[in-house]
Amino acid sequence: MGAVTTADRGERAPKQDRSRATRQRLLEAAVACLAEHGWAGSTVSVVAERAGVSRGAAQHHFPTREDLFTAAVEYVAEERSTAIRALFPDGAGDDRQAVVAALVDLYTGPLFRAALHLWVAASNEEPLRPRVTELEARVGRETHRIAVELLGADESRPGVRETVQGLLDMARGLGLANLLTDDTGRRDRVIAQWSSILDRVLTD
Repeated sequence: MGAVTTADRGERAPKQDRSRATRQRLLEAAVACLAEHGWAGSTVSVVAERAGVSRGAAQHHFPTREDLFTAAVEYVAEERSTAIRALFPDGAGDDRQAVVAALVDLYTGPLFRAALHLWVAASNEEPLRPRVTELEARVGRETHRIAVELLGADESRPGVRETVQGLLDMARGLGLANLLTDDTGRRDRVIAQWSSILDRVLTD
């Protein structure tokens, strides 16, 4: 077997870069399709066309429809988590309302809409259900960790963990309310109230 040359490695690197770029385009296109068309209208072919790749290339990266859409929602959730942390590189300090607003933003927009379609599909599609259940658990744990970290919450104190979880449940509810109408006005008032509650619970 011949030695791997520098030229071989040089050729491999652009191929890997192209492969990663193709995968990312597919994931982003899958979330957009799911948010716009729901599960029934989001096929591998539709996603591949939107991403500008062949169906064969899509199936090379994601052999099944379930692989594609669960990976897509997880990918964008991770991207959003990274973006939230980047908003507070030095910690949030005492600005808990900014943290609450950022967490609520996780549950509005295309990502939440796409995830919701995936949840509904999982309730009816047996092969999809365990994958979505496991994905939701992972994303939920990570979001909870981010909330605790940014709020400076000490969950060893009675009621703190439940209050943080209640915040995330409330944020999900606000996301649902925003699906049909622009709920910005009411959402801002609820965010202010929850920030006040957190200030009392976390500093008492």
